[in-house]
Amino acid sequence: MGKSNINLGYILAISVASAFGGLLFGYDWVVIGGAKPFYEPFFGIAGSPFLQGWAMSSALVGCFAGAGLSGMLSDAYGRKKLLLLAAALFIISALGTGATSTFWIFILFRLMGGVGIGLASNLSPMYIAEISPSSVRGRFVSLNQLTIVIGILAAQLINWQIADPVAPNTTLSEILASWNGQMGWRWMFYACALPAILFFVFVLFIPESPRWLASKGRNEQAFAILKRIAGDESARRELEEIKKVRAEDDTKPSFGSLFKSGAGRILTIGVVIAIFQQWCGINVIFNYAQEIFSAAGYSVTDILFNIVITGSVNLLFTFVAIYTVDKIGRRALMLIGAGGLALIYTILGSLYFFQVQGLPLLILVVLAIACYSMSLAPITWVVLSEIFPNRIRAAAMSVATLALWAACFLLTYTFPLLNKGFGAAGTFWLYGIICVFGLVFIWIKLPETKGKSLEQIEEELRGK
Repeated sequence: MGKSNINLGYILAISVASAFGGLLFGYDWVVIGGAKPFYEPFFGIAGSPFLQGWAMSSALVGCFAGAGLSGMLSDAYGRKKLLLLAAALFIISALGTGATSTFWIFILFRLMGGVGIGLASNLSPMYIAEISPSSVRGRFVSLNQLTIVIGILAAQLINWQIADPVAPNTTLSEILASWNGQMGWRWMFYACALPAILFFVFVLFIPESPRWLASKGRNEQAFAILKRIAGDESARRELEEIKKVRAEDDTKPSFGSLFKSGAGRILTIGVVIAIFQQWCGINVIFNYAQEIFSAAGYSVTDILFNIVITGSVNLLFTFVAIYTVDKIGRRALMLIGAGGLALIYTILGSLYFFQVQGLPLLILVVLAIACYSMSLAPITWVVLSEIFPNRIRAAAMSVATLALWAACFLLTYTFPLLNKGFGAAGTFWLYGIICVFGLVFIWIKLPETKGKSLEQIEEELRGK
């Protein structure tokens, strides 16, 4: 498919509209941290670790539900309708979480927001992959990761701007009586409603996935969309390819079909890659930045500044991934990410072991984030959106996304235990060993998908 026939402006518009789900995913995931010091006194849970943990993790429970339902529902009703549902849940969650004065109602709305995250994290990259021509698919699917990073930074900046400064040694009763304790935390959640409304409006104007339409026998509608994306000749060729693959594989989409006709082997590749994206360990730097930088000898003020540095590097190197994914390729970038992190963690663990502090550790942490942001973070979503057969793509993406969220939970939960048992040095060495195993798995099992249509990838993987 020649690039000259591709309507890049149109693809970009509908990809950005869909990728707004990633922005809301990032914002909703992070906003809770900035609101935490203020809603805890309001709800009277500052002395209850169980309720504190439930408030922070309730959205993750919703993520599991959203990711689990997304495959079945999007196969039945289409990608567009489920994206609209995700947008509606984000709107309701933002307004409801900010408005409530009852803790369990607060939890209910956080659960709803989590369902939205689960839906968006699965559907946005999958939808973009299904509408993008093979020659530019990688960079457009990577937009989803870019919007996630933007959403995270937006939440951090908005929380910072909304909250009034808090003096050192301020008591819980003083926080409760302040604007922060009564209204500030509410506006942090309310702020998510505006991009959520924009997401809902944008999705109203995007087309349905042509591959989903073809799977329902609505070939004329599928052709019209493919034609607008890449021209008449290309649309005819691609639709014929879709119909050919569909005729060869008449498996009905279901979770049972994930383990038939070699699909189980492909699913295993997707699940392992999804888990590896989390167990490579980089997200502990974001989730436990205070502990990591404290162990490196930094003060609280320095830690806040370092978090800004790491967030900025995360955003910058996501652009590197967007630029290189369709040039260097998915497999090559995944290998660079796994190998690079293994090397960085080996050195980082050694510096902790020999009690080196200060700038050298910060440089290595920044290098690790840069390596992850240009490789495993965005490219995992590209690979997951590409490797599964058309018939079972939604269900397989659902399983892989569930595995990713489960791995995220285990990573976050186990880091304090590992850090206590092995120290920072041993913990980063362990993550380095995991990265070596990930490198070997990618080298042996993951084929290169750059420049191939989804149907070509399916035929190659199914034939192995």
